[in-house]
Amino acid sequence: MPPLKPAQGKLLIAEPTLGDPNFERSVVFLCEHNEQGTFGLVFNQTTNLHLNDVLKEPVVTNMPLYLGGPVEQNTLHFLHRLSFIEDAVPVGDNLYWSGDFEQIMSMLNVGKITERDLRFFIGYSGWSAGQLDEELSKNAWIVSDTDAGFIFDTPVDQFWRAVLRKMGGEYRVKSHYPTDPRLN
Repeated sequence: MPPLKPAQGKLLIAEPTLGDPNFERSVVFLCEHNEQGTFGLVFNQTTNLHLNDVLKEPVVTNMPLYLGGPVEQNTLHFLHRLSFIEDAVPVGDNLYWSGDFEQIMSMLNVGKITERDLRFFIGYSGWSAGQLDEELSKNAWIVSDTDAGFIFDTPVDQFWRAVLRKMGGEYRVKSHYPTDPRLN
């Protein structure tokens, strides 16, 4: 089967030998991919920040913030599996990007939605036109399908390995690649 192409709703999995500290063992969810470029959010890089650290008005549920990528880390983005959120952009199988922020905050405050449905990110990952294709031609990334259940139910500290294991075959083998092969 030929490798998957990058597209909205796909995952980019960093090859174990990528060598870029911004993306080491990262998995990026692609929110947009078109002729102008690519926009994505790293799904498995945590920060020491919480939602209340960046909001003017605190919320009851002080959720952790994830590092969406090295670009514009003064911006806040969110992915969720909440089809009823107004202005949300469908980006995959039961996956949505952005939407009515006030509606999200209100629902968080009354406990109608939880961390199991929603993830917040500071910054994002971006590629200019053709840049991601060039990186793919150099075998820097692996493209994979995903779904909301896997995205939100897989522990973040196991995410990179879990997605490779789920893909099976040669990818399962890559999931065992050591972080620093010199230490073997």
